[in-house]
Amino acid sequence: MDNPSSGEAWGGVFMMDFILIVIGFVVLIVGANWLVDGAVGVARRFRIPNIVIGLTIVAFGTSAPELVVNLVAALSPDTTDIALTNIIGSNMINTYVILGATALVYPIASQAASRRFDIPLATAGPVLLMLLVWCSPHNRLSWVGGLVLLAVFGLFMYATLRKVRTLREVPETEPADADTQPRHRTWISILLIVAGLALLVVGGRVIVDSATCIAESWGISQAVIGLTIVALGTSLPELATSVVAAFKKNSDIALGNVIGSNIFNVFFILGISSLIRPLPAYGNIMPDLAITALGGLLVCLFVSTNRQHEIKRWEGLLFLVLYGVYLGWMIGQG
Repeated sequence: MDNPSSGEAWGGVFMMDFILIVIGFVVLIVGANWLVDGAVGVARRFRIPNIVIGLTIVAFGTSAPELVVNLVAALSPDTTDIALTNIIGSNMINTYVILGATALVYPIASQAASRRFDIPLATAGPVLLMLLVWCSPHNRLSWVGGLVLLAVFGLFMYATLRKVRTLREVPETEPADADTQPRHRTWISILLIVAGLALLVVGGRVIVDSATCIAESWGISQAVIGLTIVALGTSLPELATSVVAAFKKNSDIALGNVIGSNIFNVFFILGISSLIRPLPAYGNIMPDLAITALGGLLVCLFVSTNRQHEIKRWEGLLFLVLYGVYLGWMIGQG
């Protein structure tokens, strides 16, 4: 007689988690809309190119879940592996899933300045991380490696600030019928950004908690959960923001969001995390970093091999297929 009631209780918990996931997605979509509208308003008000807004305000804001998760993980000696799996998994999802899904909605345009510096830097991030872990005598990301990552991040911020001045002198070419005036007053745009970011963090947290409960009830290992569900959960703000930006045909914000988030995740978040506590490598870190670096190389290849310098729809589909294949391999290994 216990089994039916136990099954009903499990079914009730599963249904509640599923409902929470749906609610979380609704919150994400609303937050993403507010964030994109606010970011575009700020960009138009101060004549800041969309790509720069994507690389900074939007990218740093949508990486807030990764930052919170990593700081909490680094503070506990029993969860430091989550700090690495979260960031590597998030960057992998950013490239393969988010750029893939976004390109299916609308081809993702790139700018020359981004192709010269930002995209190569994002690609170099996992390669540098491989070298720092491999060269460490204890096979970990030490505080010395963290300082190296933070130094590179400082270079990125310096280059981005210089880019703002350069691109403001040469305004972006817009269609003749484009609305170049801010949609809202500046304070309303800033309020939309802050409120949108808050909703993205809340929605992502609800989804990742509920999805983790479901995964654990199905017997999925913690390692796979960290690289997939937790990483996807902390990447949901980037996913929602990029897809919404694509629907609004602001694909340069979408690309800047992903590239900026990948740079922020590796160079800033891992840099700070390793200063709190050295981060030991986990078993499959090298294959995971190699796949992440391959995603960056494909982005470089895609935006450099057509006249529009875009990630086409079929290339977005290829990203999704490649991630699906690697996800199947990860689950098999886990």
